[in-house]
This record gives sequence, C-alpha cells and structure tokens, in this order.
Amino acid sequence: MTTARGDAPDVIANARLTGAERTDPFGDDVVDLHLAEGLVADIAPAGALPRRGAVLDADGGWVIPGLWDHHVHVVQWALSAQRVPLGGATSAAHAAALMADAAPLGDGRLVGSGFRDAFWPDAPDLAVLDAATGGVPTYLINADVHSVWLNSAALRREGIEPDGIGVLREEPAFEISRRLNAVDVSVSDPLVTRMAQDAAARGVVGLVDFDMAWNHEAWTRRLAAGFDALRVSYGIYPEFLDRAVAQGLQTGDAVNGPAPAASPLVRVGPLKVITDGSLGTRTAACSHAYPGDPHNHGLLTVDAATLVDLMTRATGAGIASAIHAIGDVANSHALDAFAATGAWGTIEHAQLVAHADIPRFARLGIGASVQPEHALDDRDLTDTVWAGQTAQPYPLRTLADTGANLLFGSDAPVAPLDPWVAMASAVFRTRDGREPWQPQQRVDAATALAASTRDGSAVPARVEPGDVADLVVCAHDPLAADEAALRGMRVAATLVAGRLTHVA
Repeated sequence: MTTARGDAPDVIANARLTGAERTDPFGDDVVDLHLAEGLVADIAPAGALPRRGAVLDADGGWVIPGLWDHHVHVVQWALSAQRVPLGGATSAAHAAALMADAAPLGDGRLVGSGFRDAFWPDAPDLAVLDAATGGVPTYLINADVHSVWLNSAALRREGIEPDGIGVLREEPAFEISRRLNAVDVSVSDPLVTRMAQDAAARGVVGLVDFDMAWNHEAWTRRLAAGFDALRVSYGIYPEFLDRAVAQGLQTGDAVNGPAPAASPLVRVGPLKVITDGSLGTRTAACSHAYPGDPHNHGLLTVDAATLVDLMTRATGAGIASAIHAIGDVANSHALDAFAATGAWGTIEHAQLVAHADIPRFARLGIGASVQPEHALDDRDLTDTVWAGQTAQPYPLRTLADTGANLLFGSDAPVAPLDPWVAMASAVFRTRDGREPWQPQQRVDAATALAASTRDGSAVPARVEPGDVADLVVCAHDPLAADEAALRGMRVAATLVAGRLTHVA
C-alpha cells in the first residue's frame, strides 16, 4: 500500500466522487481511479479492474480536483511564522506591549504582523511604541500589508525622518516589507518549503505567487534545490517588466532550473500592478469619501495612461495582467484599461464594485480573483467605513450570476492559506456563530469548489479520465458539508501529477 510522500500510486481505491464531478454511471458507488504517467487513466467501480501496482486506499473518502490559492505572497507568508502575531491586539498600546514582550529576530529587529487598527480606541503613536520597545528596531505590519508602524530605532535604520507617528502607507510601506522580506535565502527558502508542505496538507496543489520581488530567479533557485511540493505561477511587478520581456518570458512558460532539475511545476504568471490602496488602511480608491474626512476618497496609485502603457507592453509580449483593484473607482479604472488594451487576466480583490461594472468582468473575459475570507474579516469595517458607498461590497454571487470567472485565494498572509476556509466563507458568509453577512452574496458549494481549482468557476470541478492527476482525497463531500466540516475538512492525501505531496 502506498503511504509515503513522494510515492506515485497506480490506483486510488475505494473512493467517492462528488455530484459536480461525477461523469461515470456508478451513482454513489465507490470507485477506483487508475493513474498512469501523471494522468487519470480510468475510473471504474471499485474492484472492477485489476488493481495493479501501488494502491492508495481512499477508504470511502472523496476525491476532488486539486485546490489552488490564486493570490499568495509566498515569502511574506512563510516569514510570518517568525513574526509576532498581532491579530488579537485591541489597541495601539496593546500592540506595542505585545512587541515589548517578544524576542528580536537574529538580525536584531522586532517584527510583528496582522494588526487591524480601524476600531482601536487609540491611534498608532511613535512615543507609545518607543516607550515599549526602546532602542530595538521594531516594525508592525498591518494585516492588509498596506501600512507599517515603526519605532524611532527602525526609522533611523531605514533612513527615514521620524514624523511623530511612525506610520508608513502604500509604496513606502511596501518598500519596508520588501526590505524585511529580503532575508538570506538560507532562511527564507526552508520556510517556503515548509509553507508549501503545510499547504499541500490542506489539499493545495498550486498557487499564484505575488511576492514583490524578481520571482523568476527565486523559483529557478528553489526548483534547482529540489522544490516539488506544489505548482506555482509567479507574478511580475512593473519594475521587472522590461527584464521579463528582454528574457522572452511569457505567461504559461515553464521555468526550468539547471539540468537535470527541469520541471513544469513552476510557470511564468502575469504582470501584477497595484492601482489603489486597501479598506483597512482607508486608501482604497472609492467614489464616496471615507467618514470623517470629506477629502479622502482613497488613492489611485497608478494613473490611467501609465496603466494602459504597462498592460499594452505586457500584452504585446505575451504576458497576462493581474490588476489590484479594491475600491469601486479602482475597479472601473482597471476594467477600462482591460477594454482599451485587449489584455487578458484578472482583477485582484474586486472588493467594492459599481453595479454597472459587475457585468463587465464576464463581457471582457476578465477573471475576478477574490478572497472570500476577507469579507468576514472586514464585515464590521465595511459596514462602517464603507457605509456611505453605493457600490456593492464583496459581490461574489452577483459576479457569478453575470458569468464572471471566480478564482478564490487568500492573499496570505492577510488570511491563512487554506482554500477550505475560503470556500466556507463564500458559501456560508459567516464564522464564529455570527449571523451571515450579506447572505444574498453567498455562492453555492459547486461554484466555490470550482473557484478553488486551477481554472476557476468557469470550469466545473470534475475528475475525469485523461485529466492531470492533481487530486485531493478528503473526508467529506465538499458539496454537502456544513460550515464546520468545510472549514475543518480533513485531507487524507494530495497528489500532484499522480505523486503524493501529502499523505495523512
């Protein structure tokens, strides 16, 4: 019996297929999936065909297509294991105290992440953080990564003049994250490997990496070192676009390490452009002002002409586009650029969308790469900070009903890299026993499952003969699971091209 990671079973025995996947005539009967050369060669009633070779016994578990997370910041998520968790901080003073009680990293810096300050009774303040952390360079990264709170020692280390508050937003905050993420690869690469193995244990066979770095080099290096836990498509940021074009990189191309490490696991992904801020930092570009500040409509960080130029150059070079747009103004801006350039790809986040813009996703063939867990993270903030907006927040059902291709992700480290959590949030729009939030925007389980696979909701989630054997064996039928069962889904095995990347 095949039980070890790295093995390639010839048969997955005694399995069940979900209703959305079932293309065989066996009803609820238990089936065997016969695998060969990384493909699903046949599906037959259990025992109907000889079980030759190594056998993985599914023991009545459900086999579904492998799961994808379509938006991850890989190194930042991997490094979060070393950082002080601040999600429970109830005030700026509390967050500062949590940092004071923590131990610095090996380079002498204190780094925390995950705070949400929108409902704090006090505001981040340099004096408060300095009093708690003294001369140790200290960095607190917002949960949405669009702002960073630094103490005076950290500001001096980064060459930034203190302003009395110590909070950086948008591009200056991103630059701090880039510096914090630029640890030695002897530290980061093992953490990335561990992160990938943890993801495989949740049924993940692939992800889209949007680290703010030259990801081609990083993934070539990891492949050469033997990385094999999952598939990766990586993003290219505007500052690296000319370099990618000069190297002839095109979306979908396989990335090959030095022989004999050539591997189709990693592929070139899209151009990634961040065009506005975030809800949590109150910088998402919106048509109506934020409460308490009639002049604050958020920020468009890339003007229309620049965005069109970037997308035109990428499209001409065979590179797709992934455009970060959270506010309704930013989403209109991004859709206009897709229409003007003929680019293909996705809008990342699409958290607040004008009603007239929702059908444009399908008309333009643009994927809606969304993070359902963010809707629940932000429900109270949305109901206050965006209470005066007339556009639709987190319009999952409406996007699906108008034919948009939904692609689910986590934006890890903003939310955990766990597609079951994303599916549960999309289907039930609740957690922790609260009433569902905007339940009219729930999607059905079949849509959520499909949105969590490689091609998104445009293609039903099915396992059929001839498919690449990127598969998950899980304990329950995801189309019939309640919220608790879906969030806590037990994954018995994960396979990439027929090879076990996780087995319980």
